[in-house]
Amino acid sequence: MVKRFAVVLAAGQGTRMKSSLYKVLHPIAGRPMVLHVIDQLKSLQLNKTTTVVGYGAEDVTSIIGEKSEYVTQEEQLGTGHAVMQAEELLGSLEGTTLIVCGDTPLITGKTYEALIQHHESSGAKATILTTNAPNPTGYGRVIRNEDNEVERIVEESDATESERRIQEINTGTYCFDNRALFEALQNVSNDNAQGEYYLTDVIEILKHREEKVEAYLTFDYDETIGINDRVALAKAETIFKSRVNEQHMRNGVTIIDPDNCYIGPNVIIEQDVTIYPGTMITGKTTIKSKATIGPNTEIQNSTIGEETSIRQSVVIDSKVGNHVKVGPYAHLRPETDLEDEVRVGNFVELKNASLGKGSKASHLSYIGDAQVGSNVNFGCGTITVNYDGVKKHETVIKSDAFIGCNTNLIAPVTIGKGAFTAAGSTITKDVPDHALSVARSKQVNKENYALRLTKRKK
Repeated sequence: MVKRFAVVLAAGQGTRMKSSLYKVLHPIAGRPMVLHVIDQLKSLQLNKTTTVVGYGAEDVTSIIGEKSEYVTQEEQLGTGHAVMQAEELLGSLEGTTLIVCGDTPLITGKTYEALIQHHESSGAKATILTTNAPNPTGYGRVIRNEDNEVERIVEESDATESERRIQEINTGTYCFDNRALFEALQNVSNDNAQGEYYLTDVIEILKHREEKVEAYLTFDYDETIGINDRVALAKAETIFKSRVNEQHMRNGVTIIDPDNCYIGPNVIIEQDVTIYPGTMITGKTTIKSKATIGPNTEIQNSTIGEETSIRQSVVIDSKVGNHVKVGPYAHLRPETDLEDEVRVGNFVELKNASLGKGSKASHLSYIGDAQVGSNVNFGCGTITVNYDGVKKHETVIKSDAFIGCNTNLIAPVTIGKGAFTAAGSTITKDVPDHALSVARSKQVNKENYALRLTKRKK
């Protein structure tokens, strides 16, 4: 079996991005674009992956980690010069080398595999990944001869008027016979206006040697786009979002308005889930069957149970059980755990809190650093006072307790099983099981005092 290698070109600065963030680290679907490239290469069973770094090298290597080996291009002197830096790692090896750009995050492993197979089966020394561009302006054109063989690649600045009308373009992705590649690179010159070494010159050198050069045409132009500025970045985001949403819909998920729904690449959604517009689901999130999400809901790194409904709410780093209702306008902060049949209503915030089966916090409450049993009812305006200015403290509420409206629970405190707190109470001591706790000022009525106040107004 022919050995396979990949070289990822990720050394350019990306000045057109106009950003302090290095170009290949700009995110697509919440992940640096270069990681999308590395992820797609995984399916190819490569013997070695080498990434060429330059600007922002430390940041890029820390993001990619052990998924690649690295070489450094100290000066950015063109794509050919970039590949030359990998000679020490690859130059003496026999096999097929795939050259990819770190700023083309939409090319799929399926396309890479098809390119390699075409290259190896044709016996070519080089194969160019090409596509037909609706507007080829700015791209190198692929010139074919009468036998439809690749003759050369011509840059737009050097193209004739008829050549500029050609729509087949060079995508910047190539397959090479590894030995032929590095031998040809020895003869690449920088005798041009930019003083750079171009990888496209290898094609011309191989043609002069009468070696076979092929092109593999992909009909999906969108996946080949390179990200050079924020406009292209936004376009890639839209394409990637559409690709992910389509996959989920084909797997049995109903997305009411795919153009207004954002789902990250690592999200798992089971069949018969319904997602309404304005929803963003990211990170390592799993949504179980028959759940209803949205509209206008954000979920990140969370698990959502079967037949659960989350509307106009934010759920971060949390676990939500089956048959739960959340929202509208609830906020589940990290380490929230809602068991089955819980109800969390409008303007309720939870943080590092667990609510047992059937418990309800229907409106206007804050529950933080709390362990709550089953079938507990929180009245409107309940607050667990968990922070003393130095440390956080825990509130424990046992099953079947009833917390009256506008109750302040001053942690650390425990409310016993089946206990009640009276509305308006500030609870500072533990409440025994089945007790009623009243902790509020005695009401005093002053007869006819309101008449005196009315006279003052006059």
